[in-house]
Amino acid sequence: MIKKCIATAFLCGYAALNVLAQNPIVQTSFTPDPAPMVYKDRVYMYVGDDIPGYDFYYMTKWRLFSSADMVNWTDHGVPLALEDFSWAIDRAWAAQCVERNGKFYWYICAQTNQNNVGIGVAVSDSPTGPFKDAIGKPLIMNGSWSNIDPTVYVDDDGQAYMYWGNGTLYYVKLNEDMISYSGDIVEVPQSIESFGGVRRPRGSENQQPPAEPNKDMFIEGPWFFKRNGIYYQMFAGMEKGTECLSYSISDSPTGPWKYQGRIMVNQPTNSFTNHGGVIDYKGKSYLFYHTGLLPGGGSYGRSSAIEEFKYNADGTIPLINISKEGVSPVGTINPYVCNEAETIAWAEKCKTTQDDKVGVYVTNTRIGGYIKVREVDFGNTSPKTFKASMASGLGAGIVEVYVDSIGGPKIATLKVPRTGGWNEWKTLSTTIESPVTGKHDVYFAFKGENLTAGRELYNFDHWIFEK
Repeated sequence: MIKKCIATAFLCGYAALNVLAQNPIVQTSFTPDPAPMVYKDRVYMYVGDDIPGYDFYYMTKWRLFSSADMVNWTDHGVPLALEDFSWAIDRAWAAQCVERNGKFYWYICAQTNQNNVGIGVAVSDSPTGPFKDAIGKPLIMNGSWSNIDPTVYVDDDGQAYMYWGNGTLYYVKLNEDMISYSGDIVEVPQSIESFGGVRRPRGSENQQPPAEPNKDMFIEGPWFFKRNGIYYQMFAGMEKGTECLSYSISDSPTGPWKYQGRIMVNQPTNSFTNHGGVIDYKGKSYLFYHTGLLPGGGSYGRSSAIEEFKYNADGTIPLINISKEGVSPVGTINPYVCNEAETIAWAEKCKTTQDDKVGVYVTNTRIGGYIKVREVDFGNTSPKTFKASMASGLGAGIVEVYVDSIGGPKIATLKVPRTGGWNEWKTLSTTIESPVTGKHDVYFAFKGENLTAGRELYNFDHWIFEK
C-alpha cells in the first residue's frame, strides 16, 4: 500500500465482457502505455492514466501495479504526477522505470510550454516509491514535440541507453548516475531496411508519398531491450491509417537496425495508438500492450493487456493476436495471510482510491459488483473464519464470498454495519458456511439489505481466511 494521498481512480461499473475475461488486466482505471519491469520475484507495470471525456490524449499522472502471478494485479495508486515536476505544466505522456544498483529511475515526459515536451526522471529507493524529481529540470528539452516515450536499457557492460521519439527516433548514452548523459543526442537514420518505411520530411505533405507507402515506419512508442545477444527495438508503426506494433533488431545497442516485421497488426483494439513492452518472467515471455476495449474507452481511454508468446528459434518474434482470456497464472494466492482488496484479477462496479491512513483501498462499491481473485490455494484443510477490514458510513452492506463463480458455492457471508464513517476501519469476522480446500477463484460479491442498486455500500481494505 502507498501512503501518498491522491485523487480517486475511475469508476468501473459495467457488465462482464466474458466470464473468462482477463484482458484488459485493470478495470478500475484507464492504464495506457504499459511499461513492465521485473524486479526480484514480481512484475511491476508502470502506466499512464487517461482522463475520459476529452477529444485528445490527456493525462496528468502515472499509475503503478504489480503481480507475482501475472493475473492478480495489486494497485499501488499514483506514485508520480505532474505536480512532482516543477517544470511540467500540462499533459503527461508514456514513461518507463528501470532499476540500477538498488535505485529505481522513472523516465517520464511532460509538456513544458505550448511548443515543447521535455523528458524528466524521478528516483526512488523502492519500485513503489515514493519518487521525487531527480534533477529539478528536464533531462531532454530541445523545443520539440518529438520528446516523448522514453525507453531505457542498461547493457551488460554497464552502459545505459535511452531511446525516445515521435516521428523521429533519438538516443543518448546515459551516465552511470542515470540522470545525465554524455555525448550528443543522436538521430537514428530511418529507411525501409531499418524500420520498414520512411516518413515524409516536414513540409512535404503535398508531395508524392514515399516509396512503398504501405510499408511500416517508425511512429512512436519505442521499447528497447536485449535478449540472448540480440538488441530489439519494438515500436508503434503504421498500417492502413492506424498504429501496429513492429520491431527491428541489431547486434549493437546503437544499430544499424534491420526491420523484422510486425508483431501485432489488424487487431480489434478499438484504439488508434498502441504501445508495447516485452519481458521474460518465470520462464515465459510476455507482450504488454494497450487497447480501448473497456466500456467508455477508445483511442483516448486505453487499457493495458497482456499476451504470452514464444520466440522463434532464431530469436524473431511471431505475430501475436489479442485475446479476452489473457494469460495463465504462474503463481498462487495464499489466503491465510493478509491480502489487499486492491489485489484484483477482475473487478466490476467499483474503483480504487488512497489516503494517508491505509494507502490504496477499494471504494465506490455497488450492488451487483464484485472482485475476483484467481488461484487462491486453500490447501488440504478448510478455513474456519473469514475476516475483512471494512469502512461504511451507512451500513446495511454485505460481502458474499463465492468460489469458482458468482453463484457458485458460497463459503461466507459478511455483514457490514456502520463503522463510524467511510474512513473509519473495522476488522469484521464471520464463520465459513461451507468447507473449501484446494485452488479456486474467489469472488467477493457486493450485496446490500433492502438497498437501491445505486447506493454506495462500503470501502474494502484487506481480507484474510483463518484456520
